[in-house]
Amino acid sequence: MDGVILFDKPAGITSHDVVAQTRRRLGRVAKVGHAGTLDPFATGLLLVLVGRATRAQRFLMALPKSYETVARFGATSSTGDPEGEIVETGVVPAGELELPTGTLRQRPPAYSAVKVDGTRAYKLARRGEPVELPEREVTVYAFEERARDGARRTFAIRCSAGTYVRSLIADLGDAYCEQLRRTAIGPFAVADADPERIVPLADALAFLPERRLQGEEARRAAHGVAVPAAGAEQGPVRLTDAGGVIAIAEPRSGPDGTALLKPVVGFRG
Repeated sequence: MDGVILFDKPAGITSHDVVAQTRRRLGRVAKVGHAGTLDPFATGLLLVLVGRATRAQRFLMALPKSYETVARFGATSSTGDPEGEIVETGVVPAGELELPTGTLRQRPPAYSAVKVDGTRAYKLARRGEPVELPEREVTVYAFEERARDGARRTFAIRCSAGTYVRSLIADLGDAYCEQLRRTAIGPFAVADADPERIVPLADALAFLPERRLQGEEARRAAHGVAVPAAGAEQGPVRLTDAGGVIAIAEPRSGPDGTALLKPVVGFRG
């Protein structure tokens, strides 16, 4: 029982709650995790990882994300969402807004899951301790306005992993995310969510380029030994054979400069 569950998280529960519910339902499965936290107020796609799929967490978390958000203008929130302290300003923009795309420098909000010396930033912020998080580079591939209703505007955003939509909205002016829904993660869509179905590991990792192995090469890869690259691979590759996925490998150079694929996550045994 190894694979990924596409879960449509409702508002009011945490991503950890979803994992706990799944673990109780599946019972005998030793390990359950997720790939990318959704705040309690947010809804939408959560990838729940079952069994050996938990080993691929970082590769699934690195996938780009798509969101729909309703931004309320004329007010600010201490957390960037409805759960914070709301301050009415009455400043509501008119006309079109400049919606940034491309590579941006973004500072994660104080109320975020980023760790500061081993403690989640939001825990420090809730205790009233000052939180200053370093800026990070993110990419916004698309940022479009879809609807407008008084002080509220609806936006569709597609962005790199690690992007905070709450910060994107706050940077537009006096505004916060009133609603936030994740509609896609890489090739996975919330429209396909089904909490009862586990997408098999081989299908869940199909977004990675494939390097098909046979015989001795497959055996070596299963034991973590690097195998020759088939071409000019630039990123992670799934190594497979007739039995399914062997490992996820990354490009390496051998002592003589030979292009290799080194297994970094194994799924056999």
